[in-house]
Amino acid sequence: MEQKKENLENEIDDLKRQLEHFQQDKERVRMIVGKIGGAPKFRTKLINILFIIVLLVSVILSVIGGEKLRLLMIEVATIALSLKIIYLIHCQMRINHFQFWILSAIEWRVNEMMSHIKQPKD
Repeated sequence: MEQKKENLENEIDDLKRQLEHFQQDKERVRMIVGKIGGAPKFRTKLINILFIIVLLVSVILSVIGGEKLRLLMIEVATIALSLKIIYLIHCQMRINHFQFWILSAIEWRVNEMMSHIKQPKD
């Protein structure tokens, strides 16, 4: 009877340690995800502001500039849109990379836990 109680206490202590470790891992992942998908950084805000300024200037100049500037400003706006799309693809690739990393870490942890569970208790 005393042995069962001791085994039960050991299992409870082990589960508490695993829960604490899980909480630490969860907080670490939360910090990483917060860095990735959190509030926009200064650089991102600056790029967006510059993009908007270039588009507004090109539209205004194309309207008031006449036929000569109109085609040039349409080309500038097209280049700016292309650069913005390339930047968005780059950002999405970074997000996909981190999602893959997080999922790989979760899979590794689950496999580790499964091997730990499958081991016979001595």
